[in-house]
Amino acid sequence: MTSVPPPFDPELAAALELIKEVIQPGMAPEDIETVRQGPGIALLADLDLTAGGAFEVEDRSVPGPEGAPEISLLICRPTAPAPDRPRPVVYHVHGGGMVIGNNRVGVDVALDWARELDLVVVSVEYRLAPEHPHPAPVEDVYAGLLWTAEHAKELGGDPERIVIAGTSAGGGLSAALALLLRDRGGPRPIGQLLLCPMLDDRNDTVSSHQMAGLGVWDRTANETGWGALLGEQRGGPDVSPYAAPARAEDLSGLPPAFLDVGSAETFRDEVVAYASRIWQAGGVAELHVWPGGFHGFDGFAPQATLSRSARAAHLDWLRRLLAE
Repeated sequence: MTSVPPPFDPELAAALELIKEVIQPGMAPEDIETVRQGPGIALLADLDLTAGGAFEVEDRSVPGPEGAPEISLLICRPTAPAPDRPRPVVYHVHGGGMVIGNNRVGVDVALDWARELDLVVVSVEYRLAPEHPHPAPVEDVYAGLLWTAEHAKELGGDPERIVIAGTSAGGGLSAALALLLRDRGGPRPIGQLLLCPMLDDRNDTVSSHQMAGLGVWDRTANETGWGALLGEQRGGPDVSPYAAPARAEDLSGLPPAFLDVGSAETFRDEVVAYASRIWQAGGVAELHVWPGGFHGFDGFAPQATLSRSARAAHLDWLRRLLAE
């Protein structure tokens, strides 16, 4: 039985009113190409990723998974004099519901962390569904992480201090990457920063039903994204945890996690459940459920009071994680 949806934070509700003409909550499969061609993605090409000269920015093509095309990494290194030791690295995975976006989506947030904490940022571009279904996206993300770990020193980064981070689909792919690295014996990140992550293809939680038709990413859009990634397997018994991390039976042995989500969004219940299962497996997780937050609220309305609190919490966790 579907209950009444929780209310949006008043400031965020006002922001939703402003953006609802541009962003609708329910994206159908036939809408994917239109959204890809929208003005938001095009504007990313004009972003000053140097942050006024604070970063040296480079696009580099590196080997992809075996038998697959090369992948593009966006590498942002501080131009300030190097400290006595290599800088920590944030390995960033962009959002976009598995079907849209590139390695510039959301990287401004990672660069804010980098300015504050003196970090190297590497943002990976992965192949998108439905043209490239699972496992193409996560294998691209994995290949990019391997390259980053192997070449961190030449970037001025510390291969022993890599944090993986992503929002929405990027958060889900970051969680899947942590599982892959654990299971394949790959490099071990020191943390995973999972912001409103897309974790569960089954799309059948209370929150997914509560928020139908509301916010910026609802059950219909979620079905579109997961259907593009998994096809007819979506929601079935044989979905890989490297596609949908909520399917993982074992969440032990993972890097410390930060997870956050809005109380008024589709992903609320799956994110809370994932954090709980990390604790139940003896792991370390910090969970924030922001009251009245819609999906990705701090990106859409960064000046709102709740958004400022969320962003401060992200930075505070990173600062504590990197403290010696």
